[in-house]
Amino acid sequence: MSPTARTAHARQLFAPLGPTYDRYAALLSFGQDPRWRRFLVSRIEAGPGDTVLDVATGTAAVALELVRRKSCAVVGVDQSRDMLEIGRRRVALAAATRQVRLVEAGAESLPFDDGQFDALTFTYLLRYVDDPAATLRELARVVRPGGTIAMLEFGLPRGLWKPLWELYVRVGLPLAGRAISAGWHEVGRFLGPSIRSFHAEWPAPRLLQAWRDAGIEQVASRRLSLGGGLVVWGRRE
Repeated sequence: MSPTARTAHARQLFAPLGPTYDRYAALLSFGQDPRWRRFLVSRIEAGPGDTVLDVATGTAAVALELVRRKSCAVVGVDQSRDMLEIGRRRVALAAATRQVRLVEAGAESLPFDDGQFDALTFTYLLRYVDDPAATLRELARVVRPGGTIAMLEFGLPRGLWKPLWELYVRVGLPLAGRAISAGWHEVGRFLGPSIRSFHAEWPAPRLLQAWRDAGIEQVASRRLSLGGGLVVWGRRE
């Protein structure tokens, strides 16, 4: 499938960040991004002999966390060749090349059979696809019945924390990004409007219903770090 304008923009935006992505993602989230990823992995039921598909794997951070905590095999998928190259280096450094296989592919049309995987994770994905509901159906398609599916996305804080979040994404994040590099400055300018727009179009009730409509049951969610992170999980029907 040829990339759409939205997915092509995501690829272009993040391609230059690969070598520094994990370090500055942790720094700019005040250390919360690694914590959110660990909680994401905790929602997955998998073990030795299982294979988990990690979509939007990027630098393979979640894939390696799955191997460490679940002792499972992982297939990581991402549309960015640049990010996958960094991921392959990380996998090699972790001596996990037998457990982790990385594949270049898009989430909207996965090159896998129905029910091929025992579980599935995806991270910061739905803001970058044209049809989140259709993408959820495609993700669910490749998971066996009863397999767990979990998602990590940026959340939108509420109440007293909302003005502080707005100040950070409007001023603090772009300035911090500029101090790092031109690429991170662009990401810093992009993230706030992207997160705000996604949650306006996909408020929690609509998002969770889209999961159910995709054939996922027992859907649950948890807001993390005062609402800055959101993890959703469920089980394939």
